[in-house]
Amino acid sequence: YILTVRLSMPIILVALATASLVGGSVKVVILLLGLLLWDRFLIVSRSVTRQLREAEFIAAAKTLGASSMFIMLREILPNLLGPLTVVATLEIAHAILLEATLSFLGLGVQPPMPSWGLMVAEGKAYMFFQPWVILIPGVVLAILVLGINLVGDGLRDVT
Repeated sequence: YILTVRLSMPIILVALATASLVGGSVKVVILLLGLLLWDRFLIVSRSVTRQLREAEFIAAAKTLGASSMFIMLREILPNLLGPLTVVATLEIAHAILLEATLSFLGLGVQPPMPSWGLMVAEGKAYMFFQPWVILIPGVVLAILVLGINLVGDGLRDVT
């Protein structure tokens, strides 16, 4: 039930509401990201484990008398690391965008700390006369997220 409740809430709206109530800081952003971005790991872990449970090599290990702990640690966990690595790369990109969004709106990292969202927010007053002030952090943020997603796709292809 906890997962269903978590999946029914839009991440950005919950993050915006919570950050506006509590106030913006690095600790709040880290806590929000941790509390809001765990669900995909659980879904992938559960579905891959359920698929592996029916695999022939698991039945072979049971037939040979392997304990449940041995099967979990030696058979299921190594096969689970590949999909979880892919999910981690995609969630890192999602977390970076969420942090930049909160910082752009003034609900994330506060001014002495660096953040691409904060850089874009501070440069929007100059965007008509000096567009590179918001263009550079925006493009770098887009390239970073694209690069992380490409690494995730590459890891998915490898695993």
